[in-house]
Amino acid sequence: MAGALTPHHGRRVLCVTSNLPRWAGDSTTPFVLHLAADLRALGWDVECLAPHAEGAAVREELEGVPVERFRYLWPPSAQTVCYSGGALVNLRRSRANQAKLPALVAAEWAAVARRVARGRYDLVHAHWLLPQGLVATAPPRRAAVVATAHGGDVFGLPGKALARAKRLALERADAVTANSSFTEAALRRLAPGLGAVARIPMGVDTTVPDPGEVAAVRAAARRGEGPLVAYAGRLVEEKGVDDLLRAVAALAARRPDVTALVLGEGQDRAALEALATELGIDGRVTFGGWAASGAVAAALAAADVVAAPSRRGPDGWVEAQGLTVVEAMAAGTPVVATRSGGVGDAVVEGETGLLVDERSPDQLAAAIERLATDGALAARCVEQGRRVARERFSRRTTAESFASLFEEVL
Repeated sequence: MAGALTPHHGRRVLCVTSNLPRWAGDSTTPFVLHLAADLRALGWDVECLAPHAEGAAVREELEGVPVERFRYLWPPSAQTVCYSGGALVNLRRSRANQAKLPALVAAEWAAVARRVARGRYDLVHAHWLLPQGLVATAPPRRAAVVATAHGGDVFGLPGKALARAKRLALERADAVTANSSFTEAALRRLAPGLGAVARIPMGVDTTVPDPGEVAAVRAAARRGEGPLVAYAGRLVEEKGVDDLLRAVAALAARRPDVTALVLGEGQDRAALEALATELGIDGRVTFGGWAASGAVAAALAAADVVAAPSRRGPDGWVEAQGLTVVEAMAAGTPVVATRSGGVGDAVVEGETGLLVDERSPDQLAAAIERLATDGALAARCVEQGRRVARERFSRRTTAESFASLFEEVL
């Protein structure tokens, strides 16, 4: 590893994002923070800049990464555009949050410009085209910019004005990355003259979960002959958890021991709990709330099947990559996912998992039952899934790919 540090040791990178854990142990998805930490382990001097939120520190260190959060409204309780399900969901559900967006963008531009103007950074890594990609590439420019599209920024922000803003960010950036083939194709439709796009998926932890913790989760959540079906992610409309609940209800008649473990938080949790009661399966479904990454990995490994029933959102959002799918594959559990967005980069029908149509609880139930009863199919999906996760989607692979790209840009 020491030799690998030589080409870029001391190079300073400002990672700008609208989504980062607000404090240690926060439920906010940590993949941007993990990438920053992994790049630091490879010798890059990475710092993160993110919006402030009520209860969060302005400056702190998380997982060895210096983090600074800029304020964009006062009092802190008014800063509600980001976090808690994601900016797209918050903007879609609240006109008040839409009215706050200009303040967020202006404050972020000032925070980035101020830091880069001091000559502190060689490169700015902007996660999501809007607003970070647009802000990072706006004048004055004194550092190279790598813009990373995660999908929601491409599919979930419709309108001609926003499309022009996305194209501007893409055209101004020194390099562009996409997390899946689906996202890359969408970028090329958005900006037909776009040059090279580096396809770099976000990585997952491929460490084998603690066997004792796995056994404890399985003993607590699984009933009799099972199957135990697990879901992990945000509890919002586009994740399709209501389809999973309907699939469990359909399975109950012929698989009386079926149970489900739902991990995550979101605006729709209360509605989903009410639906489980309405369907008569509240005794079969455990809503576990948010869980730390190690606990999520143990839960995914404890399940007989992991379900990822995402679907197109009302604002055009699509599952651009599907990190939970890859986490399940790494944990050694067969997956059922919808034919949605970039999921197909990881899930190959009958090889690394099964695919069903969006909004199809009956197909979902049939696929879960098939994996639970066909041992040969399940074993093949587990073996191939683990291999694909480790070879193409590990955190180290992702960090090394970004490090190579940064070296090219600089």
